[in-house]
Amino acid sequence: MTSRPSIRKLPAQTVNRIAAGEVVERPASVIKELVENAIDAGAGQIDIRYEDGGRTLIVVTDDGHGMGADDIPVALERYATSKLRPTDAGEWDLLNIASLGFRGEALPSIASVSRLTLMSQTADADEAAEIKVDAGAASRVRPAPRQGLPGTRIEVRDLFHATPARLKFLKSERSETLAISDIVKRLAMANPGVGFTSGTQARTSLKLVGRTHDDDGRLARLADVLGRAFGENAVPVDQTRDEIRLSGFAGLPTFSRGNTQHQFLFVNGRPVRDRLLLGAIRGAYQDFLARDRHPVAALYLDVPPEMVDVNVHPAKTEVRFRAPGVVRGLIVSALRHALAEAGHRASTTVSDYALGKIQAGQGQYAYQRDYRAQPHAAPPPDMQRLLDGQSAKVEAHDPLQGYDAPPAFDPETGEIAPPPQTSDHPLGLARAQLHETYVVAQTADGIVIVDQHAAHERLVYEDMKRAMAGQGVTRQALLIPDIVELGESDAARVLARADEFAEMGLILEPFGTGAVLVRETPALLGKVDAGALLRDLADDLAEYDEALSLKERFEHVCGTMACHGSVRAGRRLNSQEMNALLRQMEATPHSGQCNHGRPTYVELKLADIERLFGRR
Repeated sequence: MTSRPSIRKLPAQTVNRIAAGEVVERPASVIKELVENAIDAGAGQIDIRYEDGGRTLIVVTDDGHGMGADDIPVALERYATSKLRPTDAGEWDLLNIASLGFRGEALPSIASVSRLTLMSQTADADEAAEIKVDAGAASRVRPAPRQGLPGTRIEVRDLFHATPARLKFLKSERSETLAISDIVKRLAMANPGVGFTSGTQARTSLKLVGRTHDDDGRLARLADVLGRAFGENAVPVDQTRDEIRLSGFAGLPTFSRGNTQHQFLFVNGRPVRDRLLLGAIRGAYQDFLARDRHPVAALYLDVPPEMVDVNVHPAKTEVRFRAPGVVRGLIVSALRHALAEAGHRASTTVSDYALGKIQAGQGQYAYQRDYRAQPHAAPPPDMQRLLDGQSAKVEAHDPLQGYDAPPAFDPETGEIAPPPQTSDHPLGLARAQLHETYVVAQTADGIVIVDQHAAHERLVYEDMKRAMAGQGVTRQALLIPDIVELGESDAARVLARADEFAEMGLILEPFGTGAVLVRETPALLGKVDAGALLRDLADDLAEYDEALSLKERFEHVCGTMACHGSVRAGRRLNSQEMNALLRQMEATPHSGQCNHGRPTYVELKLADIERLFGRR
């Protein structure tokens, strides 16, 4: 008979190493914790250096307010922090946290699995103070040369040397470096007023100057990190509901990516990866993107501290909201409003892509005459006449009823009349139709090429959506209601959103434990496999907290109907019809992309066209 094992209290060093397994997952986690501490210390500049993907060396230096010699050894003890204060009643409020760090676990956890050196000084100190820790064993605090400015420098060497098994779970140097780059960029986007440098001894991979703390400074920082294209193709977002403010910038639907890695979410200045927020973003773009495309966005939620719980996980990348429905609704409505404000705008990357394709193909052709070498030489008369007029199909005799008339041939002189001057219409005036598919319009400073079928499909689709919003969704009652077994948790998720589904024509009722009864379905969908639909909805709610499957089915049917009811490719349009299409596009939100996020038009600026022909 074996004896009952006695309960033992673990030594502090072992406890710290266990905690390190939660807080310090990889080198990027170390940098995240140290940078957050620097930001909490009021740093205006943070410098990060690492080697071997952070395995052998990590150094984080800041110019914050620093620590005194007496505070340094306390900072290396577990659950010691300067970021929480007791109330007058002696209670510690964990639901009113205004700093990034607050648990007091990061420094002792890092020190327990590495060789750590911490040097810090305050503005009024005559010298700095330094301490060394090797796998949790700390030396005495000793004086160090003054650095010149207040702040802290933390050096972490040989990460996980005290727990070598953890080293086997680290990925390649490249993967760890990419993880470091990602977390530094997220922290930089959350704190535009802080300057950052990051890289190895041989190469600085990121260098960001501090920006202002307003919307312009935030957009400039986002453009610094995500590239100039994001700044050019993002719309501002700013909306408040129930003391919760959502601000930031969202990319146009035509500026989409193949995964969600370019969605950056911040709650009270803290970078997070939250299922609720990601699902709300996906739901907001549901009308504009195919399922395999994902928007680019950087969104900032400012929530009263008592309405959000950040003490969910030691890594502090997850949060819980007291009113998740309000947060989800705010994100969806704010994004849709911002996208509607963009009107017919399409991303500049569409024209950049088109120009790139043209330039790439220039080498396949040879010019019979080099006009760049003779800039004042005029083309032959016949060519000049053709260039001044138009070579594609335009019904010149058709009146435009208020629009400028197209160029016309004068039989008396044998000349083509010069085209009229363009008006101030954003999409210009129609000049030609190519291959009965593409409308070419002239703007004040370039040309626009419109895919007539894709553009009209979006216009018809938007009309259908407005009609459905005004009249409501028609429902069809099932002669024999369907009973769908989902399991207790999935059934609870679906039934919790029964009111939302009812607005879309799907009437559900509970039917015992783990089952749902379907009484009515949307008439627009025709015959519906209720079981498959509800299982898809349950999966969407579990993964995204959004009813994407039902919305997708609506959009698929509406999109199909819009496709069949719109102007087809191959149909010849007269000038009045082409201009009417352009004006309707200008007046319709989201007309810059079709229902799947593809562009409906490409705009080429005159300066870009002149570069193609060597005029610039």
